[in-house]
Amino acid sequence: MPIELADDRRQRLILNLQGYFLEEFDEELTEFRAGKLIEFFLGALGPYVYNQAVQDARGFMLRKLEDLDGEVYAAASF
Repeated sequence: MPIELADDRRQRLILNLQGYFLEEFDEELTEFRAGKLIEFFLGALGPYVYNQAVQDARGFMLRKLEDLDGEVYAAASF
């Protein structure tokens, strides 16, 4: 499933990428080329970043659920 960006978010990324190329490489990047690079990086990196984010969120929620058991026990002991 490809990652779709909202138009305003995509435009901000294009501007950021153009600024980066100009600052780091002293090279102007057209909007078309910047858009193509963003599509490439989303396709190449997107699934890995997404999966890592899901795993991080899962771990966070599991830790909170484990803490909930302790909170319920502590409240019941009063």
